[in-house]
Amino acid sequence: MTSSTFSRDELAAAFATFEATVDRAAQTRDWDPWVDQYTPDVTYVEHAAGTMRGREEVRPWIWRTMESFPGSYMTSFPSLWTVIDEATGRIICELDNPMRDPGDGSVISATNISILTYAGDGLWRRQEDVYNPLRFVKATLKWCRKAAELGTLPAEADTWMKQYGGGE
Repeated sequence: MTSSTFSRDELAAAFATFEATVDRAAQTRDWDPWVDQYTPDVTYVEHAAGTMRGREEVRPWIWRTMESFPGSYMTSFPSLWTVIDEATGRIICELDNPMRDPGDGSVISATNISILTYAGDGLWRRQEDVYNPLRFVKATLKWCRKAAELGTLPAEADTWMKQYGGGE
């Protein structure tokens, strides 16, 4: 464990800025400001995609993930709860990943745990996302089936559903 020199207030403020930037990225579909919150040498551990090192390795992954189905149908990434660990300079949180309304007002989502390590000056030096990918597949299949039932299933979602075993 490393000792942090960041106060609780600084960590909370930096995370509030992080959340606001991620929310703005989700609304505008411009993912660069999200990536720009990381240090140039960030380590990003994504359990399904692997470990990325540096902003310029994270950037194309975030763009590819968020601009293709199902990421392109996720509308926001709000934290459901947050722990501020001053001793390590970390924020631990559960993030929700709700998808667009399939057409009947349904809210379908999956969550992940994220651990962010602060570097100072509004930048994060590490992020680790912990989740069960099968929960995301299950939620996405549920969304696809609901959209198909309602006649709102887009072609890219139909293709995804067929690829992942949901297109009987």
